[in-house]
Formats: sequence, structure tokens, C-alpha cells
Amino acid sequence: MKKIFVSILLSILLFSCNKKAETIDTVTLNEKFGKYKEGFVIELWKLNPDWAASQGYHKLDSLLVISDSIGIKKQLDFSHAQLDSLQRYSIEDLSDNNIIDYYIIKNQLQSSIFRIDKLKSYIWNPSEYNVCGAFAELLNGKYDAADARLHSFYLKMNAIPAYYEAAKVNIKNPTLEHTELAIAQNLGGLSVFEKDLPKALAKSKLPESEKKAIKDRAKVAINAITTYANWLKDLNNATPRSFRLGEDLYREKFNLDIQSTYKADTVYKKAVDHKKELHDKMYVLADKLWPKYMKSEPKPVDSLEVIKMVIDKISLQHTTAQKFQSTIEKQIPELVEFIKEKDLLYIDPSKPLVVRREPDYMAGVAGASISAPGPYDKNANTYYNVGSMNGWSAEKSESYLREYNDYILQILNIHEAIPGHYTQLVYSNQSPSIIKSILGNGAMVEGWAVYTELMMLENGYKNSDEMWLMYYKWNLRTTCNAILDYNVHVKNMTQDEAMKLLINEAFQQQTEAEGKWKRVTLTQVQLSSYFTGYTEIYEFREMLKKEQGANFKLKQFHEKFLSYGSAPVRFIKELMLKELKK
Repeated sequence: MKKIFVSILLSILLFSCNKKAETIDTVTLNEKFGKYKEGFVIELWKLNPDWAASQGYHKLDSLLVISDSIGIKKQLDFSHAQLDSLQRYSIEDLSDNNIIDYYIIKNQLQSSIFRIDKLKSYIWNPSEYNVCGAFAELLNGKYDAADARLHSFYLKMNAIPAYYEAAKVNIKNPTLEHTELAIAQNLGGLSVFEKDLPKALAKSKLPESEKKAIKDRAKVAINAITTYANWLKDLNNATPRSFRLGEDLYREKFNLDIQSTYKADTVYKKAVDHKKELHDKMYVLADKLWPKYMKSEPKPVDSLEVIKMVIDKISLQHTTAQKFQSTIEKQIPELVEFIKEKDLLYIDPSKPLVVRREPDYMAGVAGASISAPGPYDKNANTYYNVGSMNGWSAEKSESYLREYNDYILQILNIHEAIPGHYTQLVYSNQSPSIIKSILGNGAMVEGWAVYTELMMLENGYKNSDEMWLMYYKWNLRTTCNAILDYNVHVKNMTQDEAMKLLINEAFQQQTEAEGKWKRVTLTQVQLSSYFTGYTEIYEFREMLKKEQGANFKLKQFHEKFLSYGSAPVRFIKELMLKELKK
């Protein structure tokens, strides 16, 4: 009996020791992985100093990476070497947060290899070569003394001629659409060197000799940029490459960029079904509003025509081109006040949001956007970039203003600013994992902004039949973005077919529809990120509401969801469900 007792006691002690050893090993592995992540990020920044600067890491500001054959090989070698390094870590023994970081890093590396080996956009997309934005950020930054930033500006300019020479070597058979964009953006960005730099130098306390050296080097930079744009204009491109990706490349890019639980064709089918649901809801509202706006005018039999006629009437309520930006500025405080009143989400008042005219080097893809500081520069300004209508005809401006009428402009501000992109990116910068911040998932970022549009209206923001009708119209844009993106790049949808979809079924103005066609020719997969992310977030929220019943708290859901940084929705869902089970 005594022997049996001793045997049992030894077994318990051995089990206890083994458990302790396992715990120590797990802690050690997670500590090692934490150090690996730190090293990974530093090496990533060395290869991508402009990306680093956009995240607030300014130690490499004076460097301009040249994408010649050596530079491209470095990117490829880095990705393969880092993938090998990841294999040293056992997924089963990592913490939940580290598991997510592991998958995010792996996806980033695989995406980099895909872009170089398969997509090869550095060969056919001349707009990938543009230094103007990075130099503009150097001038506009608040993170260091102006003279120190000017010194980095000077050093960085030295590589500009070699940068554009490498671009000319790389580019072969580019698309017409990306060639035109590259010419417009590079020439537009010359103002950074011709106007902004002289203004900065005039305020500088640098010695005159240094100012002269900077000005002289700027002339060389201007010549290199102009020469590149002229080279593109003169390029003999008799058989340009199609901007369409084709099914195989599109599917692979979708999987890597979106990181959804859904496949590309599933998202497409969901979008087609959702379009029908929106049309049904819109008809009910348009029918109700018909007497108010159309008086005794005979009602068409076609339900889509009824919707369009009511929307067209309501769209006449809009601001002017001159007051477009100031109208946006006035609406931001209203959104903050509403969120406080309804207790929907904490908004940090210390993080500045600045509404500004969209810089020239950004023009040509989207009419409104957010430029947010990264996790290294959390207190810097977030810029709400507003497209300008300068130089537009009266007809084009009126079309644009009807699209962004008094109702939709408010939804745009929810999406871009509060509680959309601006708010989400402030939260993302507070994430304890820098990986989840710097390797942000586009579908989560865009999906959150789209989700907040519906969430605000659900909670009574500017509640009216007109507002809901316009919201559905706006949500049709998100839905038709996904339909358009898939149809164009996979199913070869023509421009005429696209315009019919956008104007007749999404009720967009001509100018907006033309702009969206241009955008789908310049981007791939990105237009699907809105609907995919929104669908996953909304479905997840509704699932939790059903499971938790009276215990579900909207503010708690929002703040917890955003606390994971800009990780893919599928991973945020996984972590939140694990925490709830605990």
C-alpha cells in the first residue's frame, strides 16, 4: 500500500513539474516571438522607409529606396527569409494575440512575394513611381524641427534621378489608365518642389549656403520628375496591357488583401442579393415620399424609376462648390455630440482632425479620404482630405454636388471621419500590438467605416424617411462597388454595362459613375473591401446580440472590437469569442 502511495505521489509531482516546464516554455516562446516581431518591423522599415514615415517612424526619412533589380531582389529575399524564420514558432504554443500577429505577418510576406512574382504591377503600373507624397509629408510634418526635416529632404532628393531611371527600366507595356494617372500625379506633385519647398526655406533659419544647395538639388529633382512624365507621354505603347486582372490573379489577390472567411465569388453573390434587398426597401420609402416631392405627377410602373425620380428631387438639396469644405467642417462637431449623447463609443478629444483640400499628388482616385498618423506618431494630425472642384464645368460640379447632397454628405462624414476612419485609426494606434496597426487590414478598416453609417442611423441620427432613403442609396454604392469590382476584373464587364449598373441600379450621378469607372480601372480588389468587411462586422454583431440578449452592450462591443487594432475581422471575431467564453 505504501509503495502505491509513493508511486502516485511521484506521478503527481512529475505531472506538476511537466506542467510548470510547459508554462515556462510557452512564456519563453512568446517572449522570443515578441523579440522576433520587433526585429521584423525594423527590417521591414529599412526596406520601406516611406511606409515607415507614414506610420510615424522617422529614423529613415533621408532614404529613398530605388526599385531596381537589386532593390526588388532584396524585397523578395527578405520575404522568403522571414517566412523561414516564422517556421521556428509553434502556433499551438503562442498566445492568442501572437497567433493573430503570426498570421498577419505571414500574409504580408506572402502578399509581397505575390506582388513581385505574379502580379508584377511594378512593370505595368507607372503610377507606383511617385516621390511627391513622401517629400510633401517631410515638409508638412510636426514631429521634428523644420530645419532637421529640410536636411532629410535634401539628403533624400539625391536619389530621385536614380529612382526614376529605375522606373523607366522596369516599365514594360503599361496600361493606358495607370500611365495617364502617373503623368497627372507626378506633374501635379511638382508643386511640392516648386512652391511648398521655397515657402519652407523662406521660413528656415538654415545658412544661405545650405538653402542654395537644397534649391539646386530641387531643380535636379524637378527635372527628373518632368523627364519621367514626358517619357511616359512619348512611350510607344501600341498594344497596352489590359487593366483587368483576370480570374486567377483576382482571386489570389482577394484572398491575400481581404483575408475574409468568404471567397471572392461568395462576396459577389452576397452583394447581388443585397442589391435586391436594398431596392425593395427603397421602393417602400420612395412610394411613401412620392406625394411630398412629386405632387400629382403620374407614378411610373417601374419601381426603379420611381426610386430614381424621388432621389433626383431630394438631391437638389445641396451645398455649393465654394462651401463644400466648410460644410463638412461644420458637421464634424454634430457627429461627436450625437455619439456622446447616445453613449455609442469613446471619442478621444485630444487627437486632432484637420479638414483640408486634397493635395494634388493624391488626386485622381478618390474624392475624399483620411490621412492618419501611425502608431509612432499618435498625437499628430489626422487629415480629412476633401476633393476640389476647381476647374470643373458648372455641369460637372452640379452633378457632383447632387451626388453629395445634404443627406449623403453627412453619411460621407460618418464614413470618413466620426465614428468611421478617423475614430477607428485612433483606436488602432492604441493597440498593444504594433503588427495589427501597421499591417492593417483594408476590409476591416473600410468595413468598420461602412458599418458605422448604418449604426448611426439605427440609433436615430437625423432620423427621417429622406435620410434612410439616401442611406440606402449610399449603401448601394458599397454593394455595387463589390459587384463592379468582380464583374470588371473577372467577367470583363464593359464601361457601358458598368455605367448602366451605377446610374440605373445604384442611382449615381453621371460624374460619380464616371469617377467610379476610372477607379475600378486603377485599382483591383480594394473596391470589394467595403462590402466584405461591413458584412462580416454586421453579421458578427447580430450574432452576439442574439446570443447575449439583454446583456449585449453596443458601446462595449464597439470599444472591444476596435481594441484589436486593424486586424482582419475573422481574427477579431475569434479573439472576442474566446474572451467571452472565458
